[in-house]
Amino acid sequence: MRTIFTYLRGDRVIWVITFFLCMASLLVVYSSTGSLAYKQAGGNMFYYLTRQGIFIVIGLGAAYGVHLIPHGIFYRLSQVFYFLSIPLLLYTLMRGASINEAARWISLPGGLSFQTSDLAKMALIMYLATQLSQRNHDVKDLRKGFIPLMIPIVVTCSLILPANFSTAALLFVISIILLFIGRVRIRHLMTLAGIGLIAISLFVVVAINSPDTGRVGTWKRRIENFISKDGDNFQADQAKIAIATGGILGKGPGQSVQRNVLPHPYSDFIFAIIVEEYGFLVGLIIMGLYLTLLFRSVALIRKCKRTFSAFLVAGMVLLIVIQAFAHIGVCVGVFPVTGQTLPMISMGGTSMLITGVQLGVLLSVSRSVLEVKKQPTNDLDPTFENEPTEEIYNDGDNTETIID
Repeated sequence: MRTIFTYLRGDRVIWVITFFLCMASLLVVYSSTGSLAYKQAGGNMFYYLTRQGIFIVIGLGAAYGVHLIPHGIFYRLSQVFYFLSIPLLLYTLMRGASINEAARWISLPGGLSFQTSDLAKMALIMYLATQLSQRNHDVKDLRKGFIPLMIPIVVTCSLILPANFSTAALLFVISIILLFIGRVRIRHLMTLAGIGLIAISLFVVVAINSPDTGRVGTWKRRIENFISKDGDNFQADQAKIAIATGGILGKGPGQSVQRNVLPHPYSDFIFAIIVEEYGFLVGLIIMGLYLTLLFRSVALIRKCKRTFSAFLVAGMVLLIVIQAFAHIGVCVGVFPVTGQTLPMISMGGTSMLITGVQLGVLLSVSRSVLEVKKQPTNDLDPTFENEPTEEIYNDGDNTETIID
């Protein structure tokens, strides 16, 4: 008997998580865009619901299409994606559409826009996965391993930083975690972390003593409000009010009050609206879905025969999960306001498309793992030329080789 999973290959749990997140997106985006529809769509509540539905179809279509591609193809295409993302970031800085004093988008025909940093994040992580697998024997060497890996990280993060500090910071942290998984020497990473801490401290000092203009002014206000807790932290306060008034079971679908107060309830603070309308328990379920995605990916990593496959899975799931919990952390007041969306739930075409591709990569690897079990163990994929089959996990400066 044929079921939907006859056509959806790979890890079924990941597919189920994806569908649940998409369903949550439709419900909450419809509820949270009431004010936006009144201001920009003549009160047509179904306009943004239909728009988000199209984005979800595109995201799911991307996940389905990518999951059918042998993941070894990304081994060859990673450099193309990375070197394509650099000129796109440069173009965005110089000619990109500016919203809230930040040039993050490039305009497309039909009134659409594309956020290039989302593509650049994925491209960098794919490129790092390839480089870590290729430099497997030199990764502990400062000149042959560490510095060549750091250059693309610094370049990409530097190009994203002027318009989107939080995205650059998260991408930098994810890249460092991936280097740690790739068994880069701890002392190199600690040195880098120290340099990063000094750079952030200098940035905070400069921001506090700079005029309240442009993006620096925005960062300054967010830092001051977060540190003092007594400033005009309007967005964070309203998000916490939404969560506090939601209680255990919530006010009910469509009953949110703070959706009419928060500046971006359908994107930057959508988790707060989820808790306000559906309650703390549903908020825990949403968090559990992301954690389950992380655990399933870790299990998938342990089954990978190729270092590239393991690094690719680790990078893709870190991009999704860390961004999700950064968004949640902002809503509950753990982090300063960053503008990070909730993957596969927040309204937005670029985010939905890129997250769909990332989930498709995870499913592509899981599909390959399931298919390899049906083949002879010596039947190796010729896509990975001279790439070791064992998975190596970081344990400080010592390494442990595990062959599944």
